[in-house]
Amino acid sequence: MASIDANPASGTRDLLPAEVARRERAFTAIRRTFDAHGFAPLDTPAFERLEVLTGKYGEEGDQLIFKILRRGDHEASGDADLALRYDLTVPLARVAARYGSQLPTPFKRYQIAPVWRADRPGKGRYREFFQCDVDTIGSDSPTADAATLVAVTDALDALGLSGFRVQLNSRKALRGLVEAYGIPAAGESDALTALDKLDKIGADGVARELTERGIDAAAIDALGADLTADDPAAAVRARLERSTVGQEGLAEVDRVLALVDGVVPVAYAPVLARGLSYYTGPVFEVVHDQLDATIAAGGRYDGLIGMFQSSDVPATGGSLGLERILLLLEEAEAGVTGEAGPQVLVTVMDEEGAADALALAARVRAAGLTVEPYSGGGRLKLAKQLKYADRRGVRIAIIRGAEERAAATVTCKALATGEQRTVPLEHLEATLAELLEA
Repeated sequence: MASIDANPASGTRDLLPAEVARRERAFTAIRRTFDAHGFAPLDTPAFERLEVLTGKYGEEGDQLIFKILRRGDHEASGDADLALRYDLTVPLARVAARYGSQLPTPFKRYQIAPVWRADRPGKGRYREFFQCDVDTIGSDSPTADAATLVAVTDALDALGLSGFRVQLNSRKALRGLVEAYGIPAAGESDALTALDKLDKIGADGVARELTERGIDAAAIDALGADLTADDPAAAVRARLERSTVGQEGLAEVDRVLALVDGVVPVAYAPVLARGLSYYTGPVFEVVHDQLDATIAAGGRYDGLIGMFQSSDVPATGGSLGLERILLLLEEAEAGVTGEAGPQVLVTVMDEEGAADALALAARVRAAGLTVEPYSGGGRLKLAKQLKYADRRGVRIAIIRGAEERAAATVTCKALATGEQRTVPLEHLEATLAELLEA
């Protein structure tokens, strides 16, 4: 019989217990943080109608949407009417349009869920991955933008991460920048795409890409002079004095900077663009120095919800790059052995003691501890069970053979230290508590 390839589909991966446990710890810390900031949990379907998703991410994003073919009698047509969600923001916009009258204003929500993109992922990126979004719908106040920044960085702090920096800009400032350099409106998208790569390809690389995209040489020279100035941010600020919309964008940036001053260290990044086309105001990225990559990002998107209804609704939010964050947490835990198993393992010394082991496990579980009765088959050797317990990261093994059952005693063994105590059965819970505190 031919064997079936047991590898997961390209761009996906299986998550073994240690990785799942790490993720759940991270998710718990993030949920607690967002709850503390007054955001409420929300969930949406894994797939949406195709029309809901298309046209929201720009041409390149639309090409990365996983489409779902029609089913049943329509399957042979090869047409698609549904698609897996590309992110969590567009589904939120649909929810806001559908249930707006039932939601408080402003509506503050967070969501942790998988999304799918049909691309060729690099290291730390996948076709199926989790996103974690936090958003405020219905507020045009810069306080909402500042509160998003604080919530996102507090979540990173709760995860124990350090070595990250926050960069802030405004899409209005970028629009003014393009205008100030004399770049035609038709070339705005090309110019911003190139500018957004400054950290990766440098000023010379940006200049080459702008040339390839047909941007005027005079504009490229002026831009290059500003980007290579002793203080590029000051040079760009001076340039934006020539543009009304640019000055409006700078005012947005400065207002948010003032609001978070003393709470979160944030720096003005004059060419930060963010890739998605639906951003309309302040945008931010959180860059981690160790990865040299973005681990969180977001911004204001006041026009997105209006695509689903007759009027626009202001909105702002941010997203944690969970996969990259989890990669950092995994590296921080390198060298830590054992899975995140139960605190206690109840061994089974003989077949006659199996029922007693199950009863002991129930008793320990009722005391508030995590516990597993050994359920392996074959010969019931203690050494084998203790090896299993060590691999699972168990802290205490309960040993109770025929002699202990006859004497109404129980033996508790701390696996890390080797300390072993045989005590009356009624002292079991107290003994476990003492050994766990040691």
